[in-house]
Amino acid sequence: MWGAPDESSVRVAVRIRPQLAKERIEGCHICTSVTPGEPQVFLGKDKAFTFDYVFDIDSQQEQIYIQCIEKLIEGCFEGYNATVFAYGQTGAGKTYTMGTGFDVNIIEEEQGIISRAVKHLFKSIEEKKHTSIKNGLPPPDFKVNAQFLELYNEEVLDLFDTTRDIDAKTKKSNIRIHEDSAGGIYTVGVTTRTVNTESEMMQCLKLGALSRTTASTQMNVQSSRSHAIFTIHLCQTRMCPQIDAEIATDNKVISESSQMNEFETLTAKFHFVDLAGSERLKRTGATGERAKEGISINCGLLALGNVISALGDKSKRATHVPYRDSKLTRLLQDSLGGNSQTIMIACVSPSDRDFMETLNTLKYANRARNIKNKVMVNQDRASQQINALRSEITRLQMELMEYKTGKRIIDEEGVESINDMFHENAMLQTENNNLRVRIKAMQETVDALRTRITQLVSDQANQVLVKAGEGNEEISNMIHNYIKEIEDLRAKLLESEAVNENLRKNLTRATSRSPYFSGSSAFSPTIVSSDKETIEIIDLAKKDLEKLKRKKKKKKK
Repeated sequence: MWGAPDESSVRVAVRIRPQLAKERIEGCHICTSVTPGEPQVFLGKDKAFTFDYVFDIDSQQEQIYIQCIEKLIEGCFEGYNATVFAYGQTGAGKTYTMGTGFDVNIIEEEQGIISRAVKHLFKSIEEKKHTSIKNGLPPPDFKVNAQFLELYNEEVLDLFDTTRDIDAKTKKSNIRIHEDSAGGIYTVGVTTRTVNTESEMMQCLKLGALSRTTASTQMNVQSSRSHAIFTIHLCQTRMCPQIDAEIATDNKVISESSQMNEFETLTAKFHFVDLAGSERLKRTGATGERAKEGISINCGLLALGNVISALGDKSKRATHVPYRDSKLTRLLQDSLGGNSQTIMIACVSPSDRDFMETLNTLKYANRARNIKNKVMVNQDRASQQINALRSEITRLQMELMEYKTGKRIIDEEGVESINDMFHENAMLQTENNNLRVRIKAMQETVDALRTRITQLVSDQANQVLVKAGEGNEEISNMIHNYIKEIEDLRAKLLESEAVNENLRKNLTRATSRSPYFSGSSAFSPTIVSSDKETIEIIDLAKKDLEKLKRKKKKKKK
C-alpha cells in the first residue's frame, strides 16, 4: 500500500573471516563452527547463536552481496530506504567486506559490497530505461547523488571536501545534523556529488576512501580510526502504473483508463556504514592520539549498543531511546527503528585468543535482531495524493460494478447488503467447475481404458495368427489399427445412443406438458425439429453399424 508503514525487522548476518598468517604462526586455534545448511554459529562448545545469515571462513564477497544486499538495491527503485552496516572488533574484516578501503590492485572477486551495489544500481537504471522504451512508454528519469562522511573523535567530517585541511582534524566541524517534519535525518553543510555513471561513482568512492583516517596498531596494520558513512541518494520520476477498471453493463465491457500519462516521484537513500572496530587499549597498545581515537570509537559504539538495547528490549520500547548520546546514533536514527530496511553484518575472528571479543560481537548482533523498523515508500506529496485518489477511484469502480452485477443491493429501508442470489450463483459456479474437472478426469480414464482394450484385443488376435503360422509385424500393425478404429466407432455409437435416449426423454416430457398450455402448436416446431434430429442420429448410427460390419467382414476375409 502506498505510503503505509510496514514493520520490518533488522536482519543480521555474521561473517567469520579466515585466520591470519600471524595467528596460525602463533598457534591460535579456531573456536567457531557453523551448522551446515542452517544460519547458526557455535562459539566454543556450548554457545550457539542463530541469525538471518551466517557466512563461514570460506565465504566469498559475491555470495554475501547476492544473499544480503541485492534485494535492498531493488527496493530502492520502489522508494524504500536501506542501510547496511558492518560491526565487529578491530581487524575483523569490516572494511574489506564493505569495500570502503579502496585498493586499486583489488581483483573483481574481492570487490566489496559498495562496488557491487554501485554496479548493480547503474545496470538496473539502464535496464529500466530500455524496458520502458521497448514498451513504448516514456523512460523514467533518474538522479543519483553521493555523500561520504567520516565520524572522527565525535566530529562529522566531509570526505568529499577538497578544501578541507586533512591535518586539521581537531578543529570543530561546521556540519550539522537535523531532523525533518517526517522524522527523517539529514545533514547540512555536506558536499553532494551528482553522478551519472558507474565510473564517476567509483571515482567518488576512491576520493573519499583515500581521505579517510587510518593508522597502525598492534592488532591491525591498517586500522580504521573513524566511522565512515557512504550514502547514495536516488531520485526517480516514472510513469504511474495504469489502472484499468472493467465494468460489465448490459453485456458490454467498458474499459476505463487514464488517457493522460501520470508521473510519480520516488526517492530513496542507501547508507553504507563501515564502523570502526571496537578495541581494548591493552591489546592494541595504543597511546597518545591513537588511544584518544580508540576511546572515542568505543564511546560511539557504546551509545549505539544502548540504542540497540532500548529498541530491541520489549520491556524498554516505551522508554526514551538515546539517539542524541552520540553523533553516530543520531546519523543512524533512520536506520535503527526508523524508515529503513536495515541489515547488520557482524564480522568476527575465528581465533580462540579473540574469544571474548567474538562473544561480545555475537551478543551485540543478537540484540539487533529484535529491532522493528517502520518501512514506507518515499514519495513527494503530489504523488501520494495522486495514488490515494487512484486507489479511491478503483474502489468506487469496483463497488459500482458490484451494484450493476447484482452483488450489492439496497433494500427499501436504504440498508446495503450482499445479494443472496450472488452467493448462490458463486456456489453453483464452483460446483460446475468441480464437475467439469471430474468429467475431464473421467474422460481421461475412459481414453486410457479404451487404449488398454485395443491393446489387449490386438494382442489376442496376434496370438491366434501366430498359432496359425500367419503372423508378421505388418499384419499385426494393421490389426491394431482396425481394432482401434472399431473401438472409436463403438464409443461414438454409445454416445449417439445416449444422445438419442436423451432426446426421446425430452420429447416425452414436452408431449406430456403440452395439454397444460394454450394449444399444442407452440411445441410443434420443437417436436418436429427434435424428430428430425433423432432420425438423423439413428441413420448415422445405422451407417456406423454397417461400416463396422463391413470392416469386420473384410478382416475375416
